[in-house]
Amino acid sequence: MSSQKVNICWFRRDLRLHDHAALYHALKSGLPVVTVFVFDRTILDQLEDRHDKRVDFIHRALSVMQEQLVAMGSSLEVYHGTALEMFYQLSSKYDIDQIFANHDYEPYAKERDEEIHLFLNRQDIAFHTYKDQVVFEKDEVLKDDGKPYTVFTPYSKKWKAVLKEFYLKSYPTEKYFEHFFKQSPVVIPTLQQIGFQKTELQFEKPFIRDELIRKYKEQRDIPSANGTTRLSVHLRFGTISIRELARHTAQMSETFLNELIWRDFYHMILWHFPQVGAGKSFRAEYDFIQWRNNEEEFQKWCNGQTGYPIVDAGMRELNATGFMHNRVRMIVASFLTKHLLIDWRWGEAYFAKKLLDFDLAANNGGWQWAAGSGCDAAPYFRVFNPYLQTKKFDAELNYIRKWVPEFEGFNYPKPIVEHELARKRCLRTYAEVLKK
Repeated sequence: MSSQKVNICWFRRDLRLHDHAALYHALKSGLPVVTVFVFDRTILDQLEDRHDKRVDFIHRALSVMQEQLVAMGSSLEVYHGTALEMFYQLSSKYDIDQIFANHDYEPYAKERDEEIHLFLNRQDIAFHTYKDQVVFEKDEVLKDDGKPYTVFTPYSKKWKAVLKEFYLKSYPTEKYFEHFFKQSPVVIPTLQQIGFQKTELQFEKPFIRDELIRKYKEQRDIPSANGTTRLSVHLRFGTISIRELARHTAQMSETFLNELIWRDFYHMILWHFPQVGAGKSFRAEYDFIQWRNNEEEFQKWCNGQTGYPIVDAGMRELNATGFMHNRVRMIVASFLTKHLLIDWRWGEAYFAKKLLDFDLAANNGGWQWAAGSGCDAAPYFRVFNPYLQTKKFDAELNYIRKWVPEFEGFNYPKPIVEHELARKRCLRTYAEVLKK
């Protein structure tokens, strides 16, 4: 064991050295700081695809951090195992005073952190966590009666009303970089060593394009346009600071700021109503809907073979790239739940496997919105018409032609279900439960 007392900064979904709450407090504490990350087998073992782009993204983000740390005479220590196994090794290697990490609000993360807290308690090691991945969390934006909001618009108004410059200030971690623990570079395990393979992922450092933000309101719903920031994956893994992004863009586009507030909103919902993260509908009565759950139709939806070009384009984009335009996410989710009457949880799980920017709170919120079962959800009788959505948002068919080039040919499948028939069936099925 090293005779020198150290503190540990444990990185999770916050893969950067700049403007990082836990790292700032660790470095400011005065003791040398050892930085660590664990490729958690509990999570990785559930991934079916050994070419998972998210694992590749994390690995590349860690490599960027490692370059920065090595340049300062320090090193990131990357483990492969469980968090508990990592801390067993760290506690035998170092004389640890305190552990610093940022909050994580997902059900598994809360269980993991409780287990780590109990272990560290027995070792007489303090465990501190901080808000970092959202602007406002937990109980910071509540109704006047102290209850959590369940509707977005009043929540967003209160969010903006309580926002002060203080909440968007960056943590000046750079002031204390000399406090990183000095050591020779520690080799990061390769993707192959943790059971994965490199992918065709194009890893780019996060970049805020001001002109795009200014035109965000006009362009964000057009899937063929380069009108969205593509920063969602960077927010998911913390390679960009939410504070910095909100501060930089707040005066440029209220529409874009609202997207960041939606993110806070869904994390707040997950915290106050943890049942949604455990597969329950926010509106409990929706759990009694009689879903058709036709597996053959579900597979056609997954493969982009429904006969509805805008739906198929979205699913093919997702399968090929790990990304889907947000407007199209709403269309394909509405189609699955309302045209095919397939349980929203099936779609949520498929997105969880495929989306590069998968985030439990936002994914669950989006799917329950589409199904009508969530807080502030689309009313059950609102059924997107894929043809009208195409006419409105892909009138020139540029998006469809890119992903479904055969859509006008004889080999393109006929629609899996007729729209008006599906709409009436949906309304009848939902009404049987919701009008009781």
